[in-house]
Amino acid sequence: MRYAQLVVGPAGSGKSTYCSTIVKHAAVCKRIVEVVNLDPAAEHFDYEPLVDIRELIHLDDAMEDEELQFGPNGGLVFCIETLLENCDWLEEQLGDVDDDYILFDCPGQIELYTHLPVIRKLVDTLQRWNFRICVVFLIDSQFMVDGAKFLSGTMAALSVMVNLELPHINILTKMDLLSKSARNQLDNYLDPDPHILLADMRNADSKWHEKYAKLTEAIGEVIDNFSLVRFYPFNIKDEESIENILLTIDNIIQYGEDADVKVRDFEEEIPNDDD
Repeated sequence: MRYAQLVVGPAGSGKSTYCSTIVKHAAVCKRIVEVVNLDPAAEHFDYEPLVDIRELIHLDDAMEDEELQFGPNGGLVFCIETLLENCDWLEEQLGDVDDDYILFDCPGQIELYTHLPVIRKLVDTLQRWNFRICVVFLIDSQFMVDGAKFLSGTMAALSVMVNLELPHINILTKMDLLSKSARNQLDNYLDPDPHILLADMRNADSKWHEKYAKLTEAIGEVIDNFSLVRFYPFNIKDEESIENILLTIDNIIQYGEDADVKVRDFEEEIPNDDD
């Protein structure tokens, strides 16, 4: 069995930073975690990728082609589709090592996860290669301290869950950048109570909230009735926070459960002749 995290989320949500942080933490714990870069537009990251899609195709290749003439969004989709057409290349680059633990650092185009089929096809391919996968959906905590935005982020997370149909965890990143007051406010949202969210939105002086209050309440009831979404805080400066996230994901994908139990043999005490 092989193990993987599919790290997804909007642009700027901290996907590459998350991958780099997990790799460094794993190294301290004497674990080997590799990263595959699936972002053809990536310019800089702090890890050495096991596989880099840019060696196969770069976003500029799709945008500068005179026949294709893609924009940034269409180019990203085209690059992922090209990767799927070259699965043999990806399989060769990944190798075939049992008990692999790989983070797939995905592009920041939210449509790839919410309704387009390309990432789902990639998931199906990885599962055929014996990968047990957990989706890690990241969203910037600074975006989520407002009730309306939090509700929007929750619906995006639900869309990803429905589209990919995989074990799933939602993470609020950049917790270290929040002020103390914003962090306290965010605590109410980690396990979202729609009643709190709706109360915040009613108190806001907004004609939008007033006009669409019934729609907002209906969305809130769906979230509340099915208890589908929960968020976990992630602070790259807090080792306990990093360890909690990694442990949660390990439990989800059952990492390490197939490992042999280590048994230590103790030498039998030799009785003393004086006894």
